[in-house]
Amino acid sequence: MSTQLTVLALLTGLLTGALFRFLQIPIPAPPELPGVMGIVGIYLGYKVVDYLDVGVDLLEALGL
Repeated sequence: MSTQLTVLALLTGLLTGALFRFLQIPIPAPPELPGVMGIVGIYLGYKVVDYLDVGVDLLEALGL
């Protein structure tokens, strides 16, 4: 993982969040800690399944 890419992503998020607040537009993410933790949980669950190398190709299972 690139540190530079991570810092750029953080800066982009900060600037986008600041712009949303400046324009008084609601952010498209949960503004409370429980919502943010839900998103972190989704990410961690994704990484755990990826690490365990398990899964099902849904499109293949459906024959598409």
